[in-house]
Amino acid sequence: MKRLLAIAPIALSLLAVNALAAETTKYTALVNGGKTKAGHQTVVRDGDGTTKVEFLFKDNGRGPELKEEYKLDKDGNYASYHVSGQSTFGAIIDETFARQGDKARWKSTSDKGEQEVFGGALYTPLGGTPDAFSVAIAALARRSDGKLPLIPSGTLTMQKLVDSEVTRGAEKKKVQLLALTGIGFTPNFVWATTDATPHMFAFIFPGFVQLVEDGWESNGAALEKQQKAAEKDLLVKMQQRLAHPLAGSTLIRNARVFDSERATLGGASDVLIENGRVIDIVDTGKEQRKTERTIDAGGRVLLPGLFDMHAHTSAFEGGLHLAAGVTSVRDMGNDNATLQDLIARERDGSLLAPHIVPAGFIEGESPMSARNGFVIKNLDEAKHAIDWYAEHGYPQIKVYNSFPKAILPETTAYAHSKGLRVSGHVPVFLRAQDVVEQGYDEIQHINQVLLNFLVTDKTDTRTLDRFQLPADKVAGLDFDSKPVQDFIALLVKHHTAIDPTLTTFDFIRQKDGDMSQAYAMVADHMPPDVSRGFLQGQMKIPDDKTAQLHEKSYAKMIEFVGRMYKAGVPIVAGTDALAGFTLQRELELYVQAGLTPAQALQVATLNGAKYSRVEEDRGVIKPGWRADLILVDGDPTKNISDVRKVALVVKGDKAYYPSEVYEALGIKPFAKALTVD
Repeated sequence: MKRLLAIAPIALSLLAVNALAAETTKYTALVNGGKTKAGHQTVVRDGDGTTKVEFLFKDNGRGPELKEEYKLDKDGNYASYHVSGQSTFGAIIDETFARQGDKARWKSTSDKGEQEVFGGALYTPLGGTPDAFSVAIAALARRSDGKLPLIPSGTLTMQKLVDSEVTRGAEKKKVQLLALTGIGFTPNFVWATTDATPHMFAFIFPGFVQLVEDGWESNGAALEKQQKAAEKDLLVKMQQRLAHPLAGSTLIRNARVFDSERATLGGASDVLIENGRVIDIVDTGKEQRKTERTIDAGGRVLLPGLFDMHAHTSAFEGGLHLAAGVTSVRDMGNDNATLQDLIARERDGSLLAPHIVPAGFIEGESPMSARNGFVIKNLDEAKHAIDWYAEHGYPQIKVYNSFPKAILPETTAYAHSKGLRVSGHVPVFLRAQDVVEQGYDEIQHINQVLLNFLVTDKTDTRTLDRFQLPADKVAGLDFDSKPVQDFIALLVKHHTAIDPTLTTFDFIRQKDGDMSQAYAMVADHMPPDVSRGFLQGQMKIPDDKTAQLHEKSYAKMIEFVGRMYKAGVPIVAGTDALAGFTLQRELELYVQAGLTPAQALQVATLNGAKYSRVEEDRGVIKPGWRADLILVDGDPTKNISDVRKVALVVKGDKAYYPSEVYEALGIKPFAKALTVD
């Protein structure tokens, strides 16, 4: 859930506070399957009606630190609200809301507004703490119609999915799993108490974090299991509703087929597919075989399904991928059990999702470790992790920030001996050129690449310095200098691929209140709360001089990708951000870097298949290959932005209508659906 916030500083009456005792509820945030503490939340409800919240969460060397204070009106909605602190990437958070009578006013670091409000309504701020769940749940429980109007816009609803019982020693408590809809694209799930004024008992993001009331943490695993089962039921129904079977044979008539091997667009063709595979491609009108159905492409461009080469897969984002034409994703770090479950569900056809290619996550033990996959201390443990990934069919591993540099050469050699590619971040106290020389086949993120010229062997790149240094220093780099040219030559020599995720780093230049350029082209299609969130900066940019510096650094990051590509460095298109839409923007940035639109499409199709090691199956439209296909209005080989106009997606033996999927997620479609009769 986009965490709800608000506050207005309120003078406290000491007499009232002394007269009524405060009530405190504490929560512990756990990661690594409930084994590692990563933060806390403390909620203090004073006797005068003021609630104060402190929330801190740190994982992977970053995270928010927030303090909230609010009062509620007679309907349980915010009467006044204030949140302050810093975001995950260090941006200042300072937002207020107040309602007096029918007038509501709010102001944050990125927007302000006021509107008339009649009756009960809940403010939905741009950020905040999970305590907002408690406010929303209790306010909804008071509503006879089950609907809660939102400020600035929208409506929140709540559905009970599961009843459960938790224990703490001899003590027992009833809790319920609720699904809240109306904020963001998909339901938000929260465990709540069952009393007359329910509040959040636990918030669980399966495979990542469990935020549970203190003393009850041992129930986290059981609650997560029940939540996953409930989510699964919802997702099965979504897949059944949005997937249109293509049993037998289908003829796609009059399509202009993109040749991803040559990066060229052909003339009008008929493409015959059967049982999820391409059978034949002929000039339009020459295919005479009788088929179960015909799809008239009407001269649209037919592309191989796109690849997102840097995802962190979750169960509910599949619709965003598919509607954008992304039929395959490479997962670059996840909880192993969660990822195995998602892969199995996608393969059996019960999950609305693209194909998932897994990368095995290996991190070193440290206080700043990301708790995905395997967290190791020595070479034997690293080899054990590699063995597990090899046995489970992973084509590559991903090495992370705290990995011990002393054992990196032996680790890469062992992974290669098992037939696995090696990619990742650059481990702390190393540079990109070091990991290339020590066996990396690929490096993730443009900042990890350019830190090569910005760090010493004492720089701790597990901190926010891995973002701050590139933002401050890349503007001053001379790309024609010998060190930079030598490094590019090293990448070419070793055939090291780069996964730049340029769009993700748009945040280094975005000031609060400015529309994110990463999503400016799609903002008008989004639910109001999502588009409002695109105005929120993530990084602290104190003045115009800093903003101009970061803008120049970002422009040079884009330029560097173009320089690498032209030199012969393989590029793959990944995102590490909002599914679907981020990849579309990524391809626009590659064109800005100097690639032609057709070359950018080649990167997102052929290169995706090649560096995922599925090139004998996907990435090209030709007989025998999987029928992962997308029909696009316009011509993205000339105007790359047309890649957003996806009219039909075929993934194997099923068709998806992007307009239908988007409407189910509260998004205004980008192209009229091309339906299958």
